[in-house]
Amino acid sequence: MKNTVITIARSFGSGGKEIGLKLAERLGIPCYEREILKMASDISGISESMYRDTDEKLRTSLTLKRLRGMFDPNSSAPSPESADFNSDDALFQFQAKVIRDLANSVSCVIVGKCADKVLANMKNTVRLYVWAPFDKRTESIMAKLHIGRDEAQRLINRTDRYRRDYYKYYSGGADWTDPENYDMILNSAAIGRDECVSLLETYVKDIFRSAERE
Repeated sequence: MKNTVITIARSFGSGGKEIGLKLAERLGIPCYEREILKMASDISGISESMYRDTDEKLRTSLTLKRLRGMFDPNSSAPSPESADFNSDDALFQFQAKVIRDLANSVSCVIVGKCADKVLANMKNTVRLYVWAPFDKRTESIMAKLHIGRDEAQRLINRTDRYRRDYYKYYSGGADWTDPENYDMILNSAAIGRDECVSLLETYVKDIFRSAERE
């Protein structure tokens, strides 16, 4: 069977990671999110803490300048001898290499990391976006992190801004929420997180069966 990869972009507080983990468990395949940072650290020799510092966000002092220039998503990771080896772009390039290597070796779920764009030219990739209305996400974050409404809303706004800018820059200018980027968009609050998992399980298993016939 050819590898099938499910990428999940998600608004903060929508439960996208939870849905991805449960879907992977149902399908019997691995789910990767923070694990990609560790794997990129291993192959690059760069401290994992540096990857965590730039995980799905751009450094504030560089954001406007970098968004004006945009990033070439087809560029390759620099060698350790390169002068910009430790730049944020280099960190992304190593993460992208890990994502492509995973996609070429195993069926899996990948949460975040601009994976839908990294794998834009790969067949048998299912690109998902999970979102929920702001008030529902606020309630979710309040319950999960045990914080007040104002703090939860500030955290949601900040995290969504990080993810939007990160996606725009590393995708070459694409809008994170544009439906054209995805095969399916799910409102986890309206559908229910467990129902999202069940719906996706049926959908992806049909794709698995089609891949087996190729």
